[in-house]
Amino acid sequence: MTIALMWEAKAAPDRAADLLTWARAQRLEPAPVRRETFTAPGERVLLITWWEGGYDAAVPELPDPPASLIARPVHRWRFESVGHTQV
Repeated sequence: MTIALMWEAKAAPDRAADLLTWARAQRLEPAPVRRETFTAPGERVLLITWWEGGYDAAVPELPDPPASLIARPVHRWRFESVGHTQV
């Protein structure tokens, strides 16, 4: 079974590059099976990590960034895979 953790933060004004740098520098131990970082309009940074285990698996999550980097609290979601299709 695989779970995906999504971590999304909206940067404080003019801090998007700093938030992205901060998020990329965070290390998770143990390391996830896969880790991907995204940006979006509105100064948003999204990190998705994939882990082996069920929905309630104990896996490390990215912490909250320094308050000076964000415009609002971080959003977090956890998803359990129900299958994978090759396109």
